[in-house]
Amino acid sequence: MNASQDKPSTDQQAYSARNADYYIQRIDADVRDSLNLKQLAAVRIALESAMPKPSPKIVDLRVNIDLIVSRFYVVLFVGKDRRKQLRLHNASGMTKFANRIAAVMMLIGLNLSISLFIFLVLYLIKSSLGINLFSGHLSDYIR
Repeated sequence: MNASQDKPSTDQQAYSARNADYYIQRIDADVRDSLNLKQLAAVRIALESAMPKPSPKIVDLRVNIDLIVSRFYVVLFVGKDRRKQLRLHNASGMTKFANRIAAVMMLIGLNLSISLFIFLVLYLIKSSLGINLFSGHLSDYIR
């Protein structure tokens, strides 16, 4: 195996692994060679400050949904907002209210789904162990 197969070339490098040196190597060779060490260090500092730095997330949920026609993905991040810039789009009062309602409905739905899943698992465990809390079956009480 030669050295080019040991590590990916700069064009194939993963986005998260890119650093200031990756972008400096992308500059035209003539321009890059014309920079002195002080200018190169200043470019490196500017690039490092401009590159996003990941912050820890409380929830990092990434789900791919493959359908026959196309593929979708859902990403949910929950963590502290560390962005320094102000948002250009200020939501109106109605939009803020609707967003809060949607967030509450999502949390209630998630809570309900998890609760139903836990109830189903506990019911299946109870049934497999042969424990009967009531005489008959649950379906008899629902009718």
